[in-house]
Amino acid sequence: MNRLTTKAAGVFVIAVTPFHPDGGIDYESCDRMVDFYLDAGATGLTVLGMMGEAPKLTVEESRDVVARIMTRVDGRVPVVVGVSAPGFAQIGGLTEMVMDLGAAGVMIAPPGSLRTDEQIVTYYKQVAELIGDVPFVLQDFPLVTGVQMAPGVIARIVNDLPTCVCLKHEDWPGLEKITTLRRDGVLNRPLSILCGNGGLFLPEEMARGADGAMTGFAYPEMMVVVVEHYANGEMDRARELFDAYLPLARFEQQPGMGLAIRKYTLAKRGVIAHEALRSPGAALSDKSRAEVDLLIARQEKRLQELN
Repeated sequence: MNRLTTKAAGVFVIAVTPFHPDGGIDYESCDRMVDFYLDAGATGLTVLGMMGEAPKLTVEESRDVVARIMTRVDGRVPVVVGVSAPGFAQIGGLTEMVMDLGAAGVMIAPPGSLRTDEQIVTYYKQVAELIGDVPFVLQDFPLVTGVQMAPGVIARIVNDLPTCVCLKHEDWPGLEKITTLRRDGVLNRPLSILCGNGGLFLPEEMARGADGAMTGFAYPEMMVVVVEHYANGEMDRARELFDAYLPLARFEQQPGMGLAIRKYTLAKRGVIAHEALRSPGAALSDKSRAEVDLLIARQEKRLQELN
């Protein structure tokens, strides 16, 4: 089994969950999607994240999706599974289920009920005790969870809990948080930092000391080349390529319609058969689709100029 470690780096793509128009899970598109992400250069996958429509799945469907993806991945890269839930019973049950299926680790976001630093630290201590030796990703996404985690709080969790091997950094703005965590003496051991927000700040995050991305974007190859060029010291080239994709990445980050945009683009690229979201979820208007089409055309033109 590919257990997640503090050496996690590169691009862990947040996978969408493909659906048929009637709301049924499209398992054939799951296979095609896995192949697409790996061919694009993903070093890992994350499934049942917030952009994977996990709350819309039954427990049985969650198990079947993870099992299908694990079978298709076939050990080539580690797979992280989101198990965030309101209660410990759900988290414990989901963690046991996905680890039995071959997951490399789990990702856990704090519940919105946490208000103080002590509550946050205590919560993760209890989570770590609950899941035992399973490595976990600490998801810091205050724009969605409403939970603010200062660098000192994250450091306390990491320093006290050896199974916390990765931070999914998704604060916005949050670049100073990366700088603080990378400062000598803040952490007493290595920690992988993978960033979210659709890669919108990836060049700056890499420059601050991130190890890569753990997020989704309809063109994951953008994140792969940015990370690779930064690793090779080719910062200018990384930014040139990033800039070509930026208008579409910005458009895709619109709250409330970002996933619909991503699924439309993935369907347009032939990765998934349908752009469908499971209800509740709004489809794109014809005007929005036309705007995406225009951004893709301009992106392709710019990439041709750069190459």
